[in-house]
Amino acid sequence: MIVYNTTYTVPNDDARNFVIWVHQSMIPASVPEGMLVKPRLLRILSHRDPETECFSLQLEAASTAVLHKWFVGTGNRLQQELDKLFDKRVLYFSTIMEVISEDGK
Repeated sequence: MIVYNTTYTVPNDDARNFVIWVHQSMIPASVPEGMLVKPRLLRILSHRDPETECFSLQLEAASTAVLHKWFVGTGNRLQQELDKLFDKRVLYFSTIMEVISEDGK
């Protein structure tokens, strides 16, 4: 299983609208084809900049090939939508991780 994690740094003034966008646009557009599953949005608590909030959005894919197929279509379109909507005020980077074990096994 592949975990696709994107970490976002969002100005405080945009944080509420960003979370709404993730719940109303990003997640619904990402999961209906079944390529990505188990969406999870997290607030990063170790972040200490008083001007911004940090979030992590995690989704799972069966393989890197499936993730690539999703990104070429839906993922790229969502990235452009995010940049346009927030005028590049939201900074982000993605990490692709492979699950080695779950539940400590």
